[in-house]
Parts: sequence; structure tokens; C-alpha cells
Amino acid sequence: MFPGPLKEVLLLLPGQVLESLEEIRVRERRPLEVGYGGRSGFVKPDGTLTEDYRSAYVPGAGECRNLLERVTNHSVYAVEEELRRGYITVAGGHRVGLAGRTVLDRGAVSHLRDVAGFNVRIARARLGCSSGVLPGLLDWKAKTIRHTLIVSPPQQGKTTLIRDMARSISSGEWHHPGAAGWGGRKVGIVDERSEIAASDKGVPTFDLGPRCDVLDACPKAEGIMMMVRSLSPEIVVVDEIGRPEDAYAVNEALHAGVRVLATAHATSLADVFARPVLARLAEDGVFGAFVLLSRSGGRVEHRIVSAEDALAEARSGGARMRAAARDAPEGKPKERPIPSIRSPNEPDSGGGNRHD
Repeated sequence: MFPGPLKEVLLLLPGQVLESLEEIRVRERRPLEVGYGGRSGFVKPDGTLTEDYRSAYVPGAGECRNLLERVTNHSVYAVEEELRRGYITVAGGHRVGLAGRTVLDRGAVSHLRDVAGFNVRIARARLGCSSGVLPGLLDWKAKTIRHTLIVSPPQQGKTTLIRDMARSISSGEWHHPGAAGWGGRKVGIVDERSEIAASDKGVPTFDLGPRCDVLDACPKAEGIMMMVRSLSPEIVVVDEIGRPEDAYAVNEALHAGVRVLATAHATSLADVFARPVLARLAEDGVFGAFVLLSRSGGRVEHRIVSAEDALAEARSGGARMRAAARDAPEGKPKERPIPSIRSPNEPDSGGGNRHD
């Protein structure tokens, strides 16, 4: 993906850095920076790391233009929607965040131009990383997992964790001797950003187990509805929920008897209960468990909290914010319409029916 000179510098990075690489930040005419193992540093022309940005390698305008052409497959117009959202997902599930000049259309971002900054987030499969988490989420009566929301700030491993959880559940690897005879479950992944499965022409390039179906590059809310109505999953996996239409679709899956495994950006339970959409789901008892991820040094640690304990913790800490929550601007929020997807067996009533 990287043009010649930039690629040569990156290949000179020490082996331990390459193995734990998390981000590569390329900024036109500014120092090259990498994130690895929870740390960061600037890259010198010989591949060594330094804290002195003045001695770092500086990518030029030509390298950045070349990188943009490679990321967009030499067709900026073909990725217009991705440019509007500010990122492009490339082969392998790596997400490339973009910085530049925004172009507005009626006050909303239409697309980006003059792209001069790239943040390449490295996607990695860590087989077995869910082995310490999954046993704490088991529903022993139903012989599956509880409805679960995984919570953390960016770059704490949410996507990596749900990918391995999907693989384990699909393969029947429950990581608990009491669940040895359960077998695998049908898993459906709605992969809006193409990061969980990293599908190539519809085929996942990451190992997701033998009983997994993927809707690639599909909006979360609509994808959940499509999964429930046509692919009969036992568990739906979705990354980064938070919009009203996501909550609607999650509830529809719940009423259809489908377990939901989702992630959301938040720093704590207080943060979850400060966001109206997530708070509503939590207070309605949609999720039976919460998994909080945090980084300590170079390690990512987890904490599992039951729904009851989450409510008690949030209330005791005054976590429920008042009106000015982060995702609830003043005035009436502008919401995207709830997706209306009709089952082939249902009459067309002009709107989406609940699937109970």
C-alpha cells in the first residue's frame, strides 16, 4: 500500500515494533509517526524510533498523493461515500483515517479534498484472545452467550476481541469445561466498516469459524434486520453502535430470539449512561453483561459487569447525564430514518413491522 521510499523506511523498523504495530501516521511535510504496543514514536530515515520529531523522516507531497491513489485504487470517485465519512477500509481490514479539507453541501460534509494526513490502523487477528472473556459471558440455561456490549475508547482492542469471540462461538470453542458439549452457533456479522471480517469479494479473509455469515460494507441497522429476516443467525455481531436506528434494530433482534454481541465507544459505564441511545438500551435491560476494556502499560485488561451491577454503579456515581450528553446536541436531533425492511411473508403496510 505504501509508496516506495515510505515503505522502505517502515520496513527498517525494529522487529518488535513491527510485531506490535497499531497505527502508522503519515502527514504531508510533517514527521512520520507510529503507534505500537500502547506507545508511540517518530521514525527516523534509518527506521529507528525517536522522541525528537525534528530528526524524523518527513513524507513529501508526492508520497502522500501516491498513497492516496493506492488507498483509493486510483479512483477517488469510487470511494466518495468513504471520503465523506473520513476513512477508507483497505484489503486486510486496515482502516485508513483521512485528514484534509472538508467540502460542505448544505451545511453537511460532502467529501474530503486536499487529503494530507493518513492514519493507518493495523487490523490483526489474535486467535484465542477471547478465551479469558467468553466464559464470563455464558448463559448456562440457554447454552449460549448473554446479550453483551463491549465498551472502550478507540484502540483498545474491541474489534479484535469480537472477531475472536465470533470465531470461538462459531467453532464451539466456549473456553469452559462446563460448555464442552454445546457445539457451535450460527453467527451473523454486520461488518459496516469491513474491519471485522476483512472480506474480499464477499469472502472473509480472517478466520471466523465454520458457521459464520457476513454482510460486508452494510449499514449496521439495516444489516441487523437483513440478518434476522433472511439468514437465521443465533448470534448477531456488530461493531460500534450508538445511533437511534441501531437501537431499534438491536431490539428487533432481541424480540426475534437472536443474541446480540456489540461494541461501543465509551471510556466507562458512566460514559455509556451519558449517551442517550446506549443508556436507553442499558436501562431497558437489553444487555445482560458489559465488558470494559482498558490498557495498562502494553496490556489490555478487561472487566465484566452484569446488567444489575452496571445500573447500580451508574446510579451511585451519578452517571446518568442530564440533557447535554455528548451525542445529544441542543434542539431536536437530526436522525436518519429507521430502516424499513419487509419480510417476504409480510404484507406491505408502508412501514417496518416488528419481528416478534
